[in-house]
Amino acid sequence: MTIYVDNTHLGRHVTGLERITLELFSAAALAPLDIVPVTARGLRQMLTTQTFGLPMRLAVSSSVLLCPGFPPSPLLRPFASRVLPYIHDDFLITRRAELNMRARLYMAGPFKLALRHYPRFLANSGDTRRKLAAHCRSDAEVTLYRPAVRNVFGLDNGQRSARDVQPQPLRLIALGTVEPRKNFAAAAKILTALRMQGFPDATLDIVGRPGWGGDWQALEGQPGVTLHGYQSADRVNQLLDAADLFICTSHDEGLGLPLLEAQYAGLPIIAPDAAIFREVLGDSGIHIDTADPASAAARIAAALSDQDWRARYVALAERNLARWNELARGDRENVISLIARLAQPREGVSPEYRRLA
Repeated sequence: MTIYVDNTHLGRHVTGLERITLELFSAAALAPLDIVPVTARGLRQMLTTQTFGLPMRLAVSSSVLLCPGFPPSPLLRPFASRVLPYIHDDFLITRRAELNMRARLYMAGPFKLALRHYPRFLANSGDTRRKLAAHCRSDAEVTLYRPAVRNVFGLDNGQRSARDVQPQPLRLIALGTVEPRKNFAAAAKILTALRMQGFPDATLDIVGRPGWGGDWQALEGQPGVTLHGYQSADRVNQLLDAADLFICTSHDEGLGLPLLEAQYAGLPIIAPDAAIFREVLGDSGIHIDTADPASAAARIAAALSDQDWRARYVALAERNLARWNELARGDRENVISLIARLAQPREGVSPEYRRLA
C-alpha cells in the first residue's frame, strides 16, 4: 500500500517546519516503509494540491497520508483514519493574535478541525502531547516522534573549554525567524541588563529571516544587537563558534530544535523556565524568567561565575544530546510500527470513496 508524505511545503527557506519533514519523513528515515513524497511547485500548486489533490489520492485508493507540515485540508476529514498529522505545537489555536493573516485564514481553522476529529497524531515532544489533550478527542492516540539531533552546522566544541573564563565582549546568539512569537525583544532587554551587571560590551547576534510584525524594525536600533538575516550553514557555524551563550526567549515552542543543535558547540543554553525547555534541556540549561530582564541577567551572570563554567557546560551539552538522541531512536521504531499498521492492505476501493461517489 502506498504511503504518501505531504512535501508540498518544501522548497522555501529551510526552517523548522521543513527541517522536520526532511529529517523525519524521508524514505531513509522511515525505511523500510514504501514512502512516496507529494511535491508542488510554487504557492498556487501547493494550495491546490493540499486542498484537492491529496483528498483525491485518498478517495480513489486505500493509501495512507502523512502530514508533517501544514494541517490536513478539511476535505481530508472523511479519510481521517488514514491520515496521520504531525503536530509541532498548539500555537495555531492558543496564540492566534500572534499569527499573520495567512496563517489565521489557511492554517488555524483546518488545524482546529483536525484536532477535534482525527483519531491519531504524531507529536514532537511530551509537552506538545500533553497540550493536545485539551483539544483532541478523548480517545485520540498521540504517538511521540522526537527528532534525533544531528550536528547540522558542523560544530566543534573541542577548544571551547580552553577559552577565556571572562570573555570580552560576552557574545550571545539567538536563532529563529524574527517575529512576535520568538520574543527577541526580551533577549534585547536581557542584553541591556547584562550590560548594566558587569558585561558592558555584551552583544547579541540574531540569525533568522524577517517575519511578520514590527520586531525587526524595533530591534534594528538596539545597542549591541546585530540582525544577520537568513544565513548559510557555514556562516551559522562561524557565528555559533564565536558565541559564548545561546539564548532563547520564545513565548512558546513545540520543541526548540535549535537549542539542541547549538549544544554541539558546547554552548550554555539560556531558555525560559517552562515545561518544554526543561524537557528538551534536562539539567543542562540556564532557565530564566524572560519577563524580568534584571533577574534573568543575574541568573546568567551567576552561571558564569565559576572558573570552570565553559568545561561544565560542554560536558552537560554532550550528556544531554546523548540522552535526547536515545529517546528519538526509540520513537522512530514506534512510529514505523504505527504507520505499518495503518498501511495494512485493504481490499477494494475505500469505503469513504464509496460514500462520496
